[in-house]
Amino acid sequence: MSALISQEDMNQFENMIYLPMVLSVLTKDRKLVDDAGFKLKGPYQELIDQAIKCVEKDMRETHAYLRARKLKIEQGSRSDSATEYIFYHDGYQDMRRYLNLRLRNRTEELIRVYLQLGSMQEKPSAN
Repeated sequence: MSALISQEDMNQFENMIYLPMVLSVLTKDRKLVDDAGFKLKGPYQELIDQAIKCVEKDMRETHAYLRARKLKIEQGSRSDSATEYIFYHDGYQDMRRYLNLRLRNRTEELIRVYLQLGSMQEKPSAN
């Protein structure tokens, strides 16, 4: 038997699923930009670096939230089509399966969000 997970707790649990994926993809993409033959790499590197900083900040806040409320998440089994996550909350254990396609699509959505956030961090002046 499991108790219902509050919406805020669920949001934080899902942050701990998606944010590490976003960080991993951005870090790999940053390396690809470093190694690519761009004529001017700087703007791309700065955009990705700012996005990484935003993700890292959100991850720190999520870790603090989970620690303060004694919440824990673990990755369970994984198949070709889905990944299982186990949420520990209020003395209960809740197991949920996420389709890998959904994980991928949501990670892609979040990368777009964080790249937009990163682009708003430093506004250049054309003057």
